Amino acid sequence: MRKTRQNVIIGVFAALALTVTACGSGEEAAEDTGAAGAATADETTEPAASDGMDSSGMSEAAGVTTPEDTFGPACGDLPQGDEPGSLESMGPQPVADAASTNPVLTRLVSAVGAVPGLGDTLNGAEGLTVFAPADSAFDALGEGAFDDLAADSDALGEVLGYHVVGERLDADGVAEAGTLPTLQGGELTVEGEGESMTVDGAAIACGNIPTANATVFVIDTVLTPGS
Repeated sequence: MRKTRQNVIIGVFAALALTVTACGSGEEAAEDTGAAGAATADETTEPAASDGMDSSGMSEAAGVTTPEDTFGPACGDLPQGDEPGSLESMGPQPVADAASTNPVLTRLVSAVGAVPGLGDTLNGAEGLTVFAPADSAFDALGEGAFDDLAADSDALGEVLGYHVVGERLDADGVAEAGTLPTLQGGELTVEGEGESMTVDGAAIACGNIPTANATVFVIDTVLTPGS
């Protein structure tokens, strides 16, 4: 029974990665077809802003942020410059790899590593929003609670899935949504905006952190499904 439930949890993440990738490929194909048609009609035609392209022809993907977009009281506590775990160094890396370099996310990284295949699946997904509990959030669970959680991969998979949204959103997108469906199947409740924004009551320690395939929000609480 435990094995079956664990496979279902991992399957949810895998299905998400395949679905998002397939949708992205379909959108790219549609854009390529439209661009070819426009070139036939007029070789000098440039992509319109509504095509999701900027003047240089680069894609303007929704929810993608830069280090300049980050906010929150703990952003200054992250490594600076091009040090491992800094905003600059995390940006080009897929989300699980990026988190593994960050000194405030060591417990989260350990938790992800305890669910077989989860790190690779997160890295392979095309667009995610991740609410990442800081180490202090896991410490607040109480002595031994983290070890107990890590020992139960079924429960751990559900908790981690509750922190991930299968769409890439920046802070404005999160606040506008109001509620966010998670990979676990539950729904996060968002209140406020900017530095006053909370997600299921958790405060944003550092938000809008860019990685190659996800926008990350470090939060001060471990979120629990159904709480």
